[in-house]
Amino acid sequence: MHPIENRLSPVQLLDPEGEQKIHDASMRLLRERGILVVDYPPALATLRRNGANVEGDTVRIDEETLLHFVDMAPSTFTLLARNPANNLPIGGNSSVFAPVYGPPFVSDLDRGRRQATLDDFQNFVRLASMAEEIHCSGGTVVEPNDVPLAQRHLDMLMAHITLSDKAFMGSVTHRNNAADSVALCEILFGAGAMRRNPATIALINASSPMRYDERMLGALEVYARAKQALIITPFIIAGAMSPSTLAATLAQQNAEALFGICYAQMLNPGAPCVYGSFLANIDMRSGAPCFGTAEGALALYAGAQMARRYGLPYRSGGNFTASTVADAQAGYESAGTMWPTLHAGVNFVLHAAGWLEGGLIAGYEKFILDLEVCGMMQRLAGGIDLDDEQFAWDAYAEVAPGGHFLGSQHTMRHFQSAFYQHKIFSMDNYEKWEAEGSRDSLTRANARWKEMLANYEAPPLDAATRDELEAYVERRRREIRAGRGR
Repeated sequence: MHPIENRLSPVQLLDPEGEQKIHDASMRLLRERGILVVDYPPALATLRRNGANVEGDTVRIDEETLLHFVDMAPSTFTLLARNPANNLPIGGNSSVFAPVYGPPFVSDLDRGRRQATLDDFQNFVRLASMAEEIHCSGGTVVEPNDVPLAQRHLDMLMAHITLSDKAFMGSVTHRNNAADSVALCEILFGAGAMRRNPATIALINASSPMRYDERMLGALEVYARAKQALIITPFIIAGAMSPSTLAATLAQQNAEALFGICYAQMLNPGAPCVYGSFLANIDMRSGAPCFGTAEGALALYAGAQMARRYGLPYRSGGNFTASTVADAQAGYESAGTMWPTLHAGVNFVLHAAGWLEGGLIAGYEKFILDLEVCGMMQRLAGGIDLDDEQFAWDAYAEVAPGGHFLGSQHTMRHFQSAFYQHKIFSMDNYEKWEAEGSRDSLTRANARWKEMLANYEAPPLDAATRDELEAYVERRRREIRAGRGR
């Protein structure tokens, strides 16, 4: 499937007065409280030079200056893929699905929960490459714990580049890792092409509340100067990293996101930016984050509306769950986030497949089950066609009142595309299900991911390009092992 062209009108949760209140509150936070910029003097110098008020590590900025720079960010852009057929429109009414990001653990029915390895990382890249419901290969799909930390970004980038021809995300764990991501993209796409359209997209998190650190700002600077795309995302668990009310949380999220986007434009006007949101609420009894909640859905709708106010693409949503296994809780909580994700008009959906245990686990079976939901969301986003063929006049002429349409010519023309065709969910009656082995959805998903990996074929890559990529990676490994460049 191609990226979603969402024909549904986005939910407008806030009236104009409510939208203005959130905007005004966020401007007050930036003007009076300010953002803490930690351990990165270059950012302080850039912000001061462009009109911000810098006192020590605290940066305050007025509304006029902030919006002057935010307005420089494009409202839409195209993210390049190694296969041009997989290029991604970001913004407007397009929605892009990317897999889970960042879990240190994986799980499956056969081996249970365990530390993720490079083999697991490569498996998930292969699955995402084969899945028509996933449009972007993702980034740190899992943390390959069997690879040294200083080098693992090279293995992850090479997996995305060689095992998939979809767009992928750059590394952000160090500014040098970001520079490696840009350099590998220059080999793959050419420096000129990727300045016209970004060849990678990077997830930059604010250290909420109201704080950015050297690691994120350093990576942001590398990507912005290279005019690569940035997803500026406050990471907020409401009640812990923001106040326990949605109004204050949304104002804080707005302030943190706009600040990061403003800084990117100071570095390079026109750098592609996505207004990001990762927002859950805390369980006040246990301190654990909650997913699929009513509050999460409300915040998702409001965040999308604020992004549209500033003419920015929006990142949020996903198949979230706090459950440790792909059980009924996981299904309900994931659906509780994915439905508002679609109706809010989210443009970039990270964590669309594989998320378990609040993001600590990438689940093989959960990945497959989430693909089923993503496919249904794509069908829903297509809306209802109303051309003459869809009204089926020839079918009414063929079938008499009281008859049935199963064998009509119109049905024969449309039976493969009229309705979403389930791949994992079963619609069989009990007797047929029992006769075929009484397999539940987890068992079917387990068989499906194994079948996909068994049938995987790597997309072709020019031999000279591969050699150049591998030579760069080997040189960087030597430098890292020698203590240079990291």
